[in-house]
Amino acid sequence: MDGTAAAGDRNPAEGATGPSGAGHGTERDDPAHAGVPGHPSGDAGKPVGRTGRNLPAAVAVGVALGAVVIGSLYFVKVAFLVVVLMAVGVGVHEIVKALGDHGVRVPLAPLLAGMAAMVLGPYWGGATFLVGAFAVTVMVLLTWRMFQGAEGFVRDATGALFVAAYPALIAGFVPLLLAPEDGPDRVIVFVAVTVCSDIGGYFAGIFFGRHRMSPLISPKKTWEGFAGSTLACVVAGALLVHFLLGGEYWEGAVVGLAGVACATLGDLVESVVKRDIGIKDMGTLLPGHGGAMDRLDSLLFTLVPVWLLLTLLVPVA
Repeated sequence: MDGTAAAGDRNPAEGATGPSGAGHGTERDDPAHAGVPGHPSGDAGKPVGRTGRNLPAAVAVGVALGAVVIGSLYFVKVAFLVVVLMAVGVGVHEIVKALGDHGVRVPLAPLLAGMAAMVLGPYWGGATFLVGAFAVTVMVLLTWRMFQGAEGFVRDATGALFVAAYPALIAGFVPLLLAPEDGPDRVIVFVAVTVCSDIGGYFAGIFFGRHRMSPLISPKKTWEGFAGSTLACVVAGALLVHFLLGGEYWEGAVVGLAGVACATLGDLVESVVKRDIGIKDMGTLLPGHGGAMDRLDSLLFTLVPVWLLLTLLVPVA
């Protein structure tokens, strides 16, 4: 929480530092809210001090991740799925560990196996395979937990199904987005729109952030930051859909609007999850960013709506 939150709103497990999630930041150190009066992070014109983010490390990691994504997409498409598999696998591990620290026992091995099936199989088997893989994963998880006794079964099973759906099932839409001939371009649209939400909110929040969006969930988010995210997403969506996929500008603008809304919601949902289990970051894997889930939260929420809109508005020739 930042200095704008009332003392009663402060979560002791959260601090003013750390990376923001995609979109326009998280309550850890939302750059879109660094300009809120009373923010303890410094004066205007000092990005590191104002956001609490290790900006050089964050930029370096972001560039490296971008290079890996683009390289794998355009040289060997299936290699990108391996990148997704690794990222989501780390995210699953982070959530399972966090839930375990909170007293919820979730079996990691069957979750990772099911996640791998959902992330890889639909590239060849389509949506039917994804649904089947998810259903089998649920059955295995329930059976696995059954043999550990009745006490806490509903609690642990609920936690396991939560992770099977978020992030595993949602990530299974990546191969559906990638499979068409122009799949790499579609993935670029999806990733770029989400990242632009973060970048637009970052700068708008630094220079203009004043009015908080959600004091109870994420006190550092401002409407000014959200406006910056919206502008960046709409422009990026319109341009990329037109020049990469041959769609109309308005179609890309619709994709951008959906992207900023879902990226923001994904960021808020993870903030609520972390509040509930009393942690600041899901992990420390990525310097300047936090854990894998601190990067995937907005991407996961943006993925399915963007896939659906591109399928309906810009169908594959």
